[in-house]
Amino acid sequence: MKFDKVRWGIIGCGDVTEVKSGPAFQKINNSELVAVMRRTGGLAKDYANRHDVPKWYDNADELINDPEIDAIYIATPPGSHKEYTIKAAKAGKPVYVEKPMARNFDECQEMIAACEEAGVPLYVAYYRRAQQRFLKIKELLENGAVGEVRFVSSTQYQKATEDVLDPQHLPWRVQPELAGGGLFFDLASHTLDLLDFLLGPITSVQGFASNQAGYYRAEDIVTGTYRFESGVHGVGNWCFTAFENVDVNEIVGSRGKITFSTFGNEPIVFTTASGTEQWSFERPEHVHQPLVEAIVADLTSGSRNCPSSGVTGARTNWVMGEMVKNYYQ
Repeated sequence: MKFDKVRWGIIGCGDVTEVKSGPAFQKINNSELVAVMRRTGGLAKDYANRHDVPKWYDNADELINDPEIDAIYIATPPGSHKEYTIKAAKAGKPVYVEKPMARNFDECQEMIAACEEAGVPLYVAYYRRAQQRFLKIKELLENGAVGEVRFVSSTQYQKATEDVLDPQHLPWRVQPELAGGGLFFDLASHTLDLLDFLLGPITSVQGFASNQAGYYRAEDIVTGTYRFESGVHGVGNWCFTAFENVDVNEIVGSRGKITFSTFGNEPIVFTTASGTEQWSFERPEHVHQPLVEAIVADLTSGSRNCPSSGVTGARTNWVMGEMVKNYYQ
C-alpha cells in the first residue's frame, strides 16, 4: 500500500484535534485533511469551517466510505476504537487511532487482526515516540551513557481535577465502559508506552489498583512492578487525588541515570558520579506532528518504519490490564 499523497478523514473532531493533532495533517508534505466527522453535525461543520476542511459528516460510515479519503484518524474515546478500526480496515483504509488503543488487550488484538486481514497498517497515537525530547533519551541509552540499565521508576500524582467532582457529569476518561479504566488508562498509558519504546517490551507485571477518594467508580490509584524482556526492573506509582502535581521518571544504570518527565517540559537531566548534563527541547506546536510525519512517510514510501504500531500499542494495553485486574475482576 503506497500513496502519492495521503488524504485524511477524522472521526471525532473534539478537543484533542483542535491543536494537538488536527492541524498537523494539513501542515505535513504529501498530507491533506479532507473531511471531519462528529455525531453532532453542527460541531463538525463548525470545525470544518474554522480549520478550512472541505467536507464534514455526522455519520462515521459515510466518512469511512468516502472514496476521496485514503486514511482514517480515529479520535473518539476508546470505547469506539475497535468498531471504527474494523470498519476502516474493511474499507481498505490505513488507521491512526488515539491512545489508549482500546479498552482492553482483547479489543486491541481484534483490531490488529482486522487490519492484518485487510492488508492495511495500524498506527497508535503514542506521539512521544517521535518527539526529539524522547529520541534524545533513547540515543543516550543506546550509546550506553548510563551503562547497563538496572531499573526505572515512575511517579505521577496530581490533584483531583474539577471535572471529576460532579458525579452527575463525569468526563468519559473516568468511565470504564468508555475509557477502559480511569485516568490511569488515559495518562499512565503515555509513560508505559514510553518505557516500552525506550527499554523494550514488559513481559511480567504485578499491580494493585484501588479507589481511595470515591469521586467516581474507576480506580484512582495504581501501583505496580514489572520486568522487561531485557531483564530491567521497573516500579510505578500513579495517584489522581493527591495534594500536588508531580511527574518524574528515572532510568538508573551502572554508570549513571536519566531523569525526565512524561508530560512536563523540564530539561532531561543526565547524572553520573562526575556531575550532571542537561538538554532542553521546545515543545512542538502540534504534539502529534512528528509522529504523523512518520506515518505519512510510511504511507507514501510503502515502508513500515513508524515507531508506534498496533502491536506496540497493544502491549501497553496488556500491561495496564495486568496492573488493574484486581480491581475489575
